[in-house]
Amino acid sequence: MKHDPIATGKRKSVNMSVDTGIVAAAKEAGVNLSRVTEAALRGAIKTERERRWREENRQWIEAQNRWIDENGIPLSGLEPL
Repeated sequence: MKHDPIATGKRKSVNMSVDTGIVAAAKEAGVNLSRVTEAALRGAIKTERERRWREENRQWIEAQNRWIDENGIPLSGLEPL
């Protein structure tokens, strides 16, 4: 299994408000609301962390891109072995 920096292995009960139609449809379809919600939260957390990283490192990324535009990709002229 891939390393998950969020997982603790423990579970916590939480209260949520979910549209009753969605709850009924999930129950009818046999969808586990807790697992689906957990997976969606993992995705949202990953997306937000990546967005924040890009924003925090925006100046560095732009500087690297400028350097490559001016100088080319390092070692790009080497022949593969």
